[in-house]
Amino acid sequence: MSETSPKLRAELEGIPTYKPGRPAAAGGAVAYKLSSNENPYPPLPGVMEAATAAASSFNRYPDLACTDLMNELSDRFGVPLEHLATGTGSVGVTQQLVQATSGPGDEVIYAWRSFEAYPIIAQISGAKSVQVPLTAGAVHDLDAMADAITDRTRLIIVCNPNNPTGTAVRRAELERFLDRVPSDVVVALDEAYYEFIRDPEVPNGIELYRDRPNVCVLRTFSKAYGLAGLRVGFAVAHEPVAAALRKTAVPFGVSRIAQDAAIASLRAEDELFGRVGTLVCERNRVVEGLRAQGWTLPDTQANFVWLPLGERAAAFAQACETAGVMVRPFPGEGVRVTIGETEANDVVLKVADAFLKES
Repeated sequence: MSETSPKLRAELEGIPTYKPGRPAAAGGAVAYKLSSNENPYPPLPGVMEAATAAASSFNRYPDLACTDLMNELSDRFGVPLEHLATGTGSVGVTQQLVQATSGPGDEVIYAWRSFEAYPIIAQISGAKSVQVPLTAGAVHDLDAMADAITDRTRLIIVCNPNNPTGTAVRRAELERFLDRVPSDVVVALDEAYYEFIRDPEVPNGIELYRDRPNVCVLRTFSKAYGLAGLRVGFAVAHEPVAAALRKTAVPFGVSRIAQDAAIASLRAEDELFGRVGTLVCERNRVVEGLRAQGWTLPDTQANFVWLPLGERAAAFAQACETAGVMVRPFPGEGVRVTIGETEANDVVLKVADAFLKES
């Protein structure tokens, strides 16, 4: 028998492993998970009922076209049906977009540090990642990103607000950047945290897409809507791009439960915006508290804060874990802390104060 290994694609060599936020420890002291940017609230009114009803038929395949959800999204955002595509969260739609635009020899440009799935998705497709460092203020350097465009560039991703720093680019600079991008290069505006934005100068990507055929907007139900465990997201793009996204989608990837829960969530947006408002108030309280302690951190428009701790990131994460809170360290760079329950946020503030005094 031959002992030759199966032939696998060379592009898979060295792909970094996606690292999810660690869960809260079971048992012992009260523990909180602030490591995955999850919404701490239970499902919105009507969502559990819709999901439970849908669960009675999960012996059947879901609607491949997500017809009811697509109609709901079309009405909610005022976009044509043919400009929509769905997927397993915004990260799933991002992978569909990379597959639709980029292959071996092509380039995908994005900021770094940004969402850690981007290099994984690009490498799987065989494309080359072009990582453009953030500015000193942890914001996208759009001028440098525009300068990085070559004739091999097929896709540019702008994470706005940026994960994990929470910073956001504003309308004037984003429009100036879009004006510099060739019309045959797709620009994805990853707006997974859009609902948490309160800076009026940060634009709604859906407004920008309308007269820019190369702009694709990515949204998710995982964050503000609280459906992280159901995996449903969508894209808004002009027909050629949206059609390509539908072609590259995993068949039946969005379950019937996820589709119906997303529809119910859209219909409960009054309650949603109230919850988001409460989280934004907590975000502001945490930011003000940290700055009062002496921390320097960037402005955040997401449901998390970024502590640029550098080599002390792991130590801070360990201090939080000891106190009963799981946060997300990026070794050598910083720590991302999700805004969660008031009690959890209070623990973080207490740990941060002691950590800074001991440093």
